[in-house]
Amino acid sequence: MLGMQGTVADYDPQTRTGTLLLDDGTRVSFPATAFDASGLRLLRLGQRVRLEHDETGTLVRITLPTFP
Repeated sequence: MLGMQGTVADYDPQTRTGTLLLDDGTRVSFPATAFDASGLRLLRLGQRVRLEHDETGTLVRITLPTFP
């Protein structure tokens, strides 16, 4: 699932978890491990992010669309 993007719907900086809203309206929760793998320090509500999944479809990283 390369190139999938979403918008931050909510983010808890204490737990480093949150929910993303995909363009089709689907809500996707992300674990702290996906945030930690991003190298980001925080997320803002409404911020666009890119979702990276592994071969099993597990969300493993969220990054900014401008990050490599």
